[in-house]
Formats: sequence, C-alpha cells, structure tokens
Amino acid sequence: MNQPTRAEALTINRRKLSPRATPYVFALYMATIMAFLMSLVITAANSGIDNDYLSNALHAYKLAMPVAFLCILVVRPIVIKLVAFTVHPHR
Repeated sequence: MNQPTRAEALTINRRKLSPRATPYVFALYMATIMAFLMSLVITAANSGIDNDYLSNALHAYKLAMPVAFLCILVVRPIVIKLVAFTVHPHR
C-alpha cells in the first residue's frame, strides 16, 4: 500500500477536527443514530406501521435528535465515571 505524500497527509489532517472536539462529535454521532433508531421503534410501538409511519417517525426525530444531543453531553461525564468505577483499567 502506498504511503500518502506529505502534501496529501497535510490535506487529510486539515479535514479533521481538533481532539478537543471529541466529546461533541461523539455526542453528535451517538445522538443522530440513537434518536433515529428510537424514533423508528417508539413510533411503531405507539401507532403501528402504516402509510404515515416514516413521516411520523421523522417528525418524532426532529424533536428527539437535539434532545438526545444535549442529554448525551450532560450524561457523558457521569457514564465515564461509572465505567471507570466498574471496569478494570488496561494494564
């Protein structure tokens, strides 16, 4: 496999965010995926799968995604501490 040239490596690195953005990018991806899946499941459980199912699920997603994003930002530090409390560290 060919190694990227120095110019290509610099271009690739410019497209990436700073490591400081990690908690926010994690929250964005997690919220996007989880809110979408939960919207699909909860919509199906509440009103069934009919002709309006996808429209109803997407309507629910519009509310669920930003709420999930904010909740993940708030809960993430607590979860990190809980995991550290319950899982042995790497040796």
